[in-house]
Amino acid sequence: MTRPSPDGPAAQHALGAAGLTPAEEAVYELLIDSSPATSARVASLGAAAGLRPEALPGLLGTLEAKGLVTRSSDEPPRYAAVAPEVALDVLLVTAERQLLQARERAAELDRAYQRRATEEAPQVVVEVVTGHRAVQQRQAQIQRAASHQLRCFSKPPYFDPPGSVAAQHELLARGVTVRMIYEREFVDRPGALRQIETMIGAGQQARVLPGLPMKLYLMDDRFALLLLRHQPDDPDADAALVVHPSGLLQALSRLFEGLWQRALPLRLRPPAPGAASSSRARQPGHDDERLIALLVAGLTDEAIARQLGIGYRTAERRIADLMSRLGAHTRFQAGVQAAFRHPPTTE
Repeated sequence: MTRPSPDGPAAQHALGAAGLTPAEEAVYELLIDSSPATSARVASLGAAAGLRPEALPGLLGTLEAKGLVTRSSDEPPRYAAVAPEVALDVLLVTAERQLLQARERAAELDRAYQRRATEEAPQVVVEVVTGHRAVQQRQAQIQRAASHQLRCFSKPPYFDPPGSVAAQHELLARGVTVRMIYEREFVDRPGALRQIETMIGAGQQARVLPGLPMKLYLMDDRFALLLLRHQPDDPDADAALVVHPSGLLQALSRLFEGLWQRALPLRLRPPAPGAASSSRARQPGHDDERLIALLVAGLTDEAIARQLGIGYRTAERRIADLMSRLGAHTRFQAGVQAAFRHPPTTE
């Protein structure tokens, strides 16, 4: 059984939810393979996994206290792993109960917070968040706290943490509606088309506009985060507004809905798992969908060629062929017509 070092990649250990540290999990796994074993034997086996010998007595004692390991009365004592089905199930049930209690407590505190907020005069409408880390943290909190809908304007600056896309995947998996309006500049970024295809495949609803007034996140009808300032050379200068329930929040919601009605839909299918770009390019229907999305976004022929990974002349021919099949006189007309109906069939 291959074991990563508890001080390295093992930070992604699976039993953290059961209350085990990476080092405790590593020792427990060693004992599953080699029970019963003395502490010296475990230390010898653990050296390859990066376990420090001086930490072993404490780890064995902790595992014994958690009911994962038994110790014999021999001299020297021998340690044996308790069956995971029994020992881990007890820990997981306890963790689930504690999580449920934490959720109930969080809901109780939220009710108290909302009650106090409604009783306060004047009511807090906005809070200013400053500093790059603080802005990122609030943005992540607002995304993950959505219970039925997340609405976003995607425009520069693109400073979102890497976990932002993962957070949206989690929301979509929970059945939360995610609606995104992309600004043209985002669609022109390298790899953007593939990312949008993947997100649409996960359930995101996506539209595009030439420009957007601000960078905005709307969580349900409870909060909004509006980026005020972003300076890459001065992280402390970053600032955002968190808007609480108020007339201002309603106005931002109406702004989003108004622009959503004006925006053009991006109708794309997700790439097949493991499919190479060249194989997708040979699928006329999928190729048309990607071309239409880029036309809708208003990209130039050069940018379209770059996104599709084809030559400029090839892009020109495909655009001309699409316009001919649609009976359109301009590139934009072709994109708009195709965006609101199924892609045209290939001759």
